[in-house]
Amino acid sequence: MSSTPSTSSFPERMELSGEGLVLRDWTEADLAAMPELFDHPDIAYWTPIVSPFDAAAARARLARDRQLRADGTTILLAITVDGGAPLGEVMLRRDTESTELGYAIGPAHRGQGLAARAVRVMAAYAFEQLGARQVILELEAENAPSVAVATKAGFTLLDRPLIEGEEKGRPYALQTWGLNRP
Repeated sequence: MSSTPSTSSFPERMELSGEGLVLRDWTEADLAAMPELFDHPDIAYWTPIVSPFDAAAARARLARDRQLRADGTTILLAITVDGGAPLGEVMLRRDTESTELGYAIGPAHRGQGLAARAVRVMAAYAFEQLGARQVILELEAENAPSVAVATKAGFTLLDRPLIEGEEKGRPYALQTWGLNRP
């Protein structure tokens, strides 16, 4: 049992700060920047984000983001250093069984520790505001950059069965990494 998340809905607007980052809502002003961040072979391969990722995909993602937040299941926030230009995205998804985090960093912004810092800020939100006892990351072992993010953010590999499936025509096997409430 990972956590028992609160069943209350998410705030309509969100901004989280910490670790030199501002995590903020996606807006219509970000639509032009989203393809540059998400239309990349690495993101297409390792994430469920649609590929190719074009202007129509950006509009669909923004609409889906707002619907998932309204449903109280998922938050998608733009990763920024100052509340301005988005450099990537961090996700929090919760259900009755777990609180899961995810992330994607635009190719031009990698190597700056953005993902690990964003994950730590979002984990703090999950612990402090949602009452989560543990947050998880589900990663493929072969995705070395994401495994490095998990380790850098303080997560440890949990002794759980692999989550196997198929997405975009390719099989995957996800390991579960966990971070417990401090």
